[in-house]
Amino acid sequence: TKITMMTKLHTAEVPDDKILKLVEEKTDTEIEIEWVPDNNYTDKLSTAFATGTFPKVVTMGIDEVDQYKEAIRDGQFWEIGPYLSDFENLSKLKEDVLQNTMVDGKLYSLYTGRPLSRQGLIYRKDWADNLGLSAPTNLDEFYEMARAFTEDDPDGNGKDDTIGLTDRSDLIYGAFKTIASWHGAPNNWGEKDGELLPEFVFPEYLDAMNMMKDMRDNGYMNQDFPVTSKEDQQALLINGTAGIYVGAMVDVLRMYQEAIQLNPDLEFDVQNYIEGPNGEFTVWANPGYNNEILFPKSAIETEEELLDILAFFDKMMTPELANLVQWGVEGEHYTIEDGYAVISESTDSIQREVLPYNMIGIGEPETNRRYESYHDYDVRQKAEELIKDNENYLVHDPTLTLESDTYLRDGQRLQEIINDATYNYILGEIDEDGFYKEVEKWKEQGGEKMIEEYNASR
Repeated sequence: TKITMMTKLHTAEVPDDKILKLVEEKTDTEIEIEWVPDNNYTDKLSTAFATGTFPKVVTMGIDEVDQYKEAIRDGQFWEIGPYLSDFENLSKLKEDVLQNTMVDGKLYSLYTGRPLSRQGLIYRKDWADNLGLSAPTNLDEFYEMARAFTEDDPDGNGKDDTIGLTDRSDLIYGAFKTIASWHGAPNNWGEKDGELLPEFVFPEYLDAMNMMKDMRDNGYMNQDFPVTSKEDQQALLINGTAGIYVGAMVDVLRMYQEAIQLNPDLEFDVQNYIEGPNGEFTVWANPGYNNEILFPKSAIETEEELLDILAFFDKMMTPELANLVQWGVEGEHYTIEDGYAVISESTDSIQREVLPYNMIGIGEPETNRRYESYHDYDVRQKAEELIKDNENYLVHDPTLTLESDTYLRDGQRLQEIINDATYNYILGEIDEDGFYKEVEKWKEQGGEKMIEEYNASR
């Protein structure tokens, strides 16, 4: 079988073909990959659509699939749902993630899996120990830790030089969305009286804004968070200014490696479980995949050819090949310890030779049985366990497979109205009435239409 592919390149250079040759050999396939730099990919897709020059396999992200849904509906791509049950490995893909990729209830793509929620908090365990605090398990304890890390001299140096929370200019992957989900807010959209409505009309969204406003007013977090970069946010934890970071728990490893250069006695810990006011823990979920792999009919003319290509991806879900495109060559790029993959010290060769091929991996460790990563730093390993635990408490976005032309056309512009209003409320620039005036503005400028369209497409 000869397969042509177009996929995204997230590294500076096109990868060495060592891994590709091994994949070809083990699958008895000839593969030609066109690597397109991520920042040029949307343009390249547009050109391929305009000229009908697709390869047989095309990678798309969720926004790109949204943009080209009409082409999918028009029958320009193969519907693959009816074939998956014929393949031993592809039939094991997660049903809930597959549903998140569907168009009008039909399946057109395979997916590259990702954890559904990495969100939690990273905190200074040594500071907590100094103050007699345990890992917070509810919002009151989280707030108390932020207060104590600011006011009670957690580093014991007798100076007023610490704050609780460090945050950045990102309402999704920064602290806000996770804190809102701890309060019980919906994930982008939620249901009220049988109608889908945006998250910011729910009282829990206001509760989260109030908590962050209170923390900022009291100096329990960095005052300039709406203009703080991720790098500067992390620096406040690394350099010993702040004691709490809410975001992806996997970030703990890199921050620890940098922080111990400055303070070898420092200790971090991670926590995911923060109960809301109703005594329940909930955390927002992403769609469960990074990219989708689609199959253009302009390049795949027959069902027989499609089945050959699906058979290739079925082989890619065997542990041997899933490990190869995720971790590289055993003994060279990684070793195995207690059933985990331990990455080689030579991270340059992994970046150059292995990382880009992650894009053609299918599924996740639960479905393709590839090794999970092992980390010597036990807090990073604990983060992996808590990421799995998050899957028991997820809140999904109900609009993922629904339709709104207004969202596709104006969603980004409309979201800016809400982002600005959220920041301005937390900063004290507007009050509650002012915030809901901005919500009305959102509705008038297209939001009301978006609500109607999402509900009509259910």
